[in-house]
Amino acid sequence: MSFIFGGGGGGGGGSGGAQTGTQTTISREAPGVESRKLALYDEAINLAKEPISIPQYEVAGLAPLQQQALEAAGTTGVGSSAVQSGIASFGQAAQTAGAPLNIDAFMNPYQSYVVGEINRQAEMAQNKLASESVTAGAFGGGRQGVAQAELERRRLGLVGEAQAQGFTQAQQAAQTQRAFQTEAQMQAGSNLMGAGQQQQAMSQADLTQLSQAGGLQRGIAQEGLAAERATELERAYEPFQRLEFAKGIMTALPTTASQITQAAAPRANPFAQSVGAGITAGKGVQMFGQKLTG
Repeated sequence: MSFIFGGGGGGGGGSGGAQTGTQTTISREAPGVESRKLALYDEAINLAKEPISIPQYEVAGLAPLQQQALEAAGTTGVGSSAVQSGIASFGQAAQTAGAPLNIDAFMNPYQSYVVGEINRQAEMAQNKLASESVTAGAFGGGRQGVAQAELERRRLGLVGEAQAQGFTQAQQAAQTQRAFQTEAQMQAGSNLMGAGQQQQAMSQADLTQLSQAGGLQRGIAQEGLAAERATELERAYEPFQRLEFAKGIMTALPTTASQITQAAAPRANPFAQSVGAGITAGKGVQMFGQKLTG
């Protein structure tokens, strides 16, 4: 809207001067376009007055697999029974290694037959020696006594050697058996402890896998909550987007300017008009008097 002010000068002398006149020019858009823009403006004001409900942020709860991982993590002592059994087996191995050898259990059951055979052959040798001594007429003599003593010594030596050999074999067998049993118990203990540790490692691996899978579940749930919130925000601001769209259309519309001009005529000075009327009336009386006297 623009205003244009212009004025004209007043008359001189007795007639006085006219006051300044005013001319107003208003430039406006086409009435239809202007009314639609005003309606759009009113709609924007009303829309701005309405509060927008902003959805709150939500955090996804624990996923089922995460809850399962927490419950599993609270179970302590996984593999402890196997470890305890392994420790007990090591203790048994120590007791076995320190226990006395049970040699009798490994003595050759035919040892007595060996000794008996030695005694039998020694007795036969004694009988033969006695028979020969009788034949030679030396029975009961010193030579027979020496020969019998030699036979007895040989018998005892053979019996002792056989018994020593049997004892040595039994001892070696007992030691071998004890070493084997000790090694077996130690190996069993090591296997049990290894199994317990493996159970613990497997349990830890399960917890890790459950946590990772549960984290994936929770992440998907969190993305769903974020998508819901974004959708609600889009719906809340959708009227503003439509208003902005309408504004763009209004801006692109062609406009036709209309111009209204209002002019006010100069107004005469009342005092000057009164004086002029008096002068005119005086002149009229004067002229009328001249006609009457003439």
